[in-house]
Amino acid sequence: MTTTTLSQQLDFITEIDKLKNVARKTRHLNGTTAENDAEHSWHLAMMALILQEHANQPVNILKVLKMVLIHDIVEIDSGDIFLFDTVRNHDNTENELKAAERIFGLLPAPQKEEFIALWQEFEAAETPEAQFAKAIDRYAPVLINSQNDGGAWREFDISEQLVIEKNQRIQQGSTTLWSIAKKQIQQAFQRVQL
Repeated sequence: MTTTTLSQQLDFITEIDKLKNVARKTRHLNGTTAENDAEHSWHLAMMALILQEHANQPVNILKVLKMVLIHDIVEIDSGDIFLFDTVRNHDNTENELKAAERIFGLLPAPQKEEFIALWQEFEAAETPEAQFAKAIDRYAPVLINSQNDGGAWREFDISEQLVIEKNQRIQQGSTTLWSIAKKQIQQAFQRVQL
């Protein structure tokens, strides 16, 4: 390992600390503060470890962990787009690709290439790992909002139908989690009459 390699890696690690400053719309379970992207990524990593047996297909868990830990790093530059945003498209991959090139470009070439490839695989959601990673990425806010009296759904006046529509992709990675998510969504809307 060269001094240049280490310097590049440390620059990247320093840069990704900014992920802690990217606020999301989903609030913590206590409902008082919004989570940030770093907290979200950590939560997904734990969910992947614990829930991997519920993936539709066997997955390489290390690959899933890498995906969930890096998938939102691009939001340091592009910002977090709320799943239910009616103005900005949630799948804003052009701006995110520029961000991926810049941020992952801080790394030595082999790591840059690996991280960009993993990020693109996550975005495409065609492999079992990407489909499971996307499933838990969508399921995490469902779980939280269903437990904190509707949270962001209530705050932004999101309908039950729209929540179900936007989260259907969970079933591509885990039919088990989708089955639970639908029930949790329904119960949350019934309980608090959103």
